Amino acid sequence: MAELIVPAGLVCGVDEAGRGPLAGAVVAAAVILDPAWPIAGLDDSKKLSAKKREALALLIRERALAWAVAEASVAEIDRLNVLQASLLAMQRAVAALAVPPERALIDGNRCPQLPCPAEALVGGDARSAPIAAASILAKTVRDAGMLALHERHPEYAFDRHKGYPTAQHLAALRRHGPCPEHRRSFAPVAQLNLL
Repeated sequence: MAELIVPAGLVCGVDEAGRGPLAGAVVAAAVILDPAWPIAGLDDSKKLSAKKREALALLIRERALAWAVAEASVAEIDRLNVLQASLLAMQRAVAALAVPPERALIDGNRCPQLPCPAEALVGGDARSAPIAAASILAKTVRDAGMLALHERHPEYAFDRHKGYPTAQHLAALRRHGPCPEHRRSFAPVAQLNLL
């Protein structure tokens, strides 16, 4: 595994989780790592097991100079569209950092409007340590939210698919109709004509 780059200075990595699912908020995280306190094993959250992500999330919260997690709600996703809601969640995460960043590295090809210079980095969660850290925090927080949603709506099995449009989830949607946390603007939900 290639060593991820830890940039010098107060650079925050920003990433989101949950653009593709049919339910739940989109979650973004911003992280400024401490070069004096490195974290081994950082990688794109999708390449890590849930257990490894949870362990790394604890280390990130302990060792980062600053970190923050924010979200955009289902209502905001339906009103704005999921890309704009993702950018809004990213703005909120950066604004919530206890230490203002000098620069931001954003995973993907679009940057939110931020009070500091920002650079989009396609595949950044596999190249930049602060973005990888942000991807891990965003994913673990979103997954925890989907497990909590599963407690309220076990009929959808959110604990298994985390809201993604799996065959199991689509079958449950057809059987039960959408719950309040389903994204009405997403085609598989909208097509049910139950709005």
